[in-house]
Amino acid sequence: MPQLEIVDLKANYGAHTVLESINLNVEKGEIVSLIGPSGSGKSTLLRVLMGLLPPIAGEVRIDGQKLDYDNREQLRAIRSQMAIVFQQYNLFQNMTVLENVTVAPIKVKGRPRKEVEDYAIRLLEKVGMGGKLRSYPDQLSGGQQQRVAIARALALQPGIVLLDEVTAALDPELVNEVLDTVRMLAADGMTMFIVSHEMGFVREVSSKVVFMDGGHVVEMGNAKQIFDAPTQARTREFVGKILRH
Repeated sequence: MPQLEIVDLKANYGAHTVLESINLNVEKGEIVSLIGPSGSGKSTLLRVLMGLLPPIAGEVRIDGQKLDYDNREQLRAIRSQMAIVFQQYNLFQNMTVLENVTVAPIKVKGRPRKEVEDYAIRLLEKVGMGGKLRSYPDQLSGGQQQRVAIARALALQPGIVLLDEVTAALDPELVNEVLDTVRMLAADGMTMFIVSHEMGFVREVSSKVVFMDGGHVVEMGNAKQIFDAPTQARTREFVGKILRH
């Protein structure tokens, strides 16, 4: 059984359809990268999965259980099973690194402070931020803040992590330190959805690449197929342009 199933998913912004007939299965431990031009629906799909934009049709299932995005209690449960990291780090500026990572598990999930802090310290050490526990966000580089944001998402112990252009706001020299953190998560077997324009990275880490355009899935396959032998003309056009730059 797939860990995540998306069946005929549709979403609108007002009267405008932004996702149409999205069908996608994700197995546990898969890394699914969403690629495509701006406005193709990649980030919107992540927002729908998190319940930030309710779908108007279709189904999402986790481990076979249909998710009810209209049920507030289940919405909280969904957000404990999936965690999202945005391109803007959104850290609390008045909290230390450790406080940023521990606040949700303690306040929202009611877990014991000592247990949460011990786990958070291990996570921060894992992402290379163990020496910055008492630092505040404005004392960190963009890459360091993004690594803290990833640790914060992992502190909720989700089954699936959604990464929405996590390197887009970074200076070029800081991109690799964040990508190295994502590589580490991939090696640990974390199920991930990645929206990224870093095509070399997408090609390297992805189990599955999904090319989207105009709110539709145009083509999906493994990285070699999508980048080297796409079957759809629109995919060939997109890949041809990005690989020339």
